[in-house]
Amino acid sequence: MARSHHRKKHKSHLQQFRHSQDVTGTTGNTKVSSMFGIIGALTGGAVGFFASQGAWIWIGLGVVAGSLAGYYLGKKLD
Repeated sequence: MARSHHRKKHKSHLQQFRHSQDVTGTTGNTKVSSMFGIIGALTGGAVGFFASQGAWIWIGLGVVAGSLAGYYLGKKLD
C-alpha cells in the first residue's frame, strides 16, 4: 500500500518562497528615524559648541533639539 506522507512534497521550490514572505511589516521605530536622530544630535551639538564657544548648557540644548528634529524628520521620510 502506498504511503503518501513519505513522498517528496510537490513544488518544493515554491514552499521556500512562501515561507520567506510570511514576515509582517516593520515596527514604528525604523532605522531611518534612528539614524536621522543620531545625525541631528551630532549636528546640534556641533552647532551649540561653535555658537556658544563651549558652554555646556547650549551644547546640551543643541543635542536635544537636533535629535528631536532629526527623529521627526526621519519619521516623515518613513
